[in-house]
Amino acid sequence: MTSIELLVILLLLVMAVPDVCRWLGRPALAYPAFVCFGLLVGPLVRPEVGQMLREAGQIGFVLLLFEVGLEIDLPVWRELRAPLRYVARWVLPQYPVLIALARLAGLGWLESFLAAAALSACAVGMAHAAWKDFPGLDGASRRFVLSVMVLLEVLAVVLLAVETAVLGRAPTWLFALKLAGMALVVYVCSRAAVHVGRLLQAVLERATHWRLHLVTLLVLAICAVGERFGLSGPKTAFFLGLFSSRVEHDGKHLEEYLAPISRRFLIPLFFAALGTQVPLAALWSREALYAVIAGALIIAARQLWHARGAPLGGGRDTYLLLCPNFTLVALAADALLKAPDVPAGWAVWLLLTGLVITIVALAALPAKPTGGEGH
Repeated sequence: MTSIELLVILLLLVMAVPDVCRWLGRPALAYPAFVCFGLLVGPLVRPEVGQMLREAGQIGFVLLLFEVGLEIDLPVWRELRAPLRYVARWVLPQYPVLIALARLAGLGWLESFLAAAALSACAVGMAHAAWKDFPGLDGASRRFVLSVMVLLEVLAVVLLAVETAVLGRAPTWLFALKLAGMALVVYVCSRAAVHVGRLLQAVLERATHWRLHLVTLLVLAICAVGERFGLSGPKTAFFLGLFSSRVEHDGKHLEEYLAPISRRFLIPLFFAALGTQVPLAALWSREALYAVIAGALIIAARQLWHARGAPLGGGRDTYLLLCPNFTLVALAADALLKAPDVPAGWAVWLLLTGLVITIVALAALPAKPTGGEGH
């Protein structure tokens, strides 16, 4: 398959898949659908075309993490105490189970901790639509559940930032230097957030023809600086988005202005590229079988723990709001694929396990009422 043929098919899918998922009442299934497409076309794609797709997808990955950060509106500290206690009660008992499943699938100890961090995450962007329409939650409990979802995502991003740095097998002094660089970038992002927010606000209000280009340029430029200090572009984008989440204009949030180049092109490109890196034969491999078993066991364990040890309120299925994790799993799988001396099968297991958990959770959650205009 040539690059032009692949691009034609991708553009058709980018136009059709989100609308079909919205029609089904499951808009968050769009990203897993693009991964499945990548799995199917992977054997047909020439090596140079696959490389081009992966390189373009990395820019989509940066914009994806920026949008994930934008979706998170951190509450004040005093409102986080109860959600923090719940997160500890929810996550800590799961870690031994997640690490044991990863070890049974053949992953090393470090990679197992990386997998546990990703699988215990909650992708707020994927579960947010279901959270808004979830029955049985009053105002206070709905805000509490959202705070738990946000904290799970932030915790996962921070853990993945540290653990992916360790994956590089760098000397201790270099690893410490990287951590210091990461902390510096996060601190600078938090301190410069007001100024960057004002700049983004000014671009939205004053620019016309070049609004999209200027916002994208500013985000990518800051991410490039973050990479120089040891924090990868996607994670820099996440913290930049986290501290810029209140920027809006004409009733539209910043991510809506970025949508034509991000969620309607480059982000789907990233998920399709991720799928092409998984051999189609892997779907019939031992890793795939272990992934299905692991996904089912994780869902069952969470249902039991929610019922017996950490009830979230709102009914017996509320825990499903904490289960979609695919964007964070994609981040971890991408790190495993790039890490030296790490078998590709480990990334395959992690990606497919996250895919199983996310699809089962989204399918079991109440469907979002259809309606609205397509994009």
